[in-house]
Amino acid sequence: MKRVCIVGASGKLGRYMAQHALDRGYEVVGVCRERSVGKLDAFRERMTVIPGATNDRAVIEKAVAGCDGVLTVLVPWGANHYASGTAQAVLDTARPGARLIFSCGWHITRDGQDVYPPSLQREEKLARWVGRLTRLVDIDDQVEACRRVFASDTRWTVVRGSDLEEGESQGLPVWSQHVGDPILKSNMTRRVDYARFMVEALANDGLIREAPAIVGCRTTLASWSRPLRTTV
Repeated sequence: MKRVCIVGASGKLGRYMAQHALDRGYEVVGVCRERSVGKLDAFRERMTVIPGATNDRAVIEKAVAGCDGVLTVLVPWGANHYASGTAQAVLDTARPGARLIFSCGWHITRDGQDVYPPSLQREEKLARWVGRLTRLVDIDDQVEACRRVFASDTRWTVVRGSDLEEGESQGLPVWSQHVGDPILKSNMTRRVDYARFMVEALANDGLIREAPAIVGCRTTLASWSRPLRTTV
């Protein structure tokens, strides 16, 4: 793994991923909207930035060229199939064999066996209602984006995050296959550690075609969890 692309690099999660990737010695290419390029000024001399919409196939094709891995932040913006368009562009243009790591929330399910707490169910219903009213978010499109990833024959991983908070790193998050498993009870992860899990997943073949739900490692039940084991 030498060259990686971060799709959605200017966001908080994207910037943390950029730092982790650079710290590991990767050559980094970042994609973000043109008006957000300035958020990456701290990395100006250390990474290549390609401005453009992340659901623009031409932009993504240029950005992922020659990349061994692609880290994609799937965001349910707007009502123009932004998340599914982004996912499809990555799936279609990444080189064969590239490791593709996507981020989303716990509301995404792969096999229907996740058990969601009432609070999360309420939040999801509210997000859908707000989305229909304002057309600012589209949760169903994020679901569709992940459905396309799950159906692909690429070397994908979909990392499903709990609630996020800022703060110093607590270490690599722990994970389980299904929301509702006891180890996920804390429902909280440091954003910097979520980003670290994404970057570490690039080198972990054990996570290929898995959809790990993660939480911070400093929880009461963390000893029951599955640690992320890297191969490098």
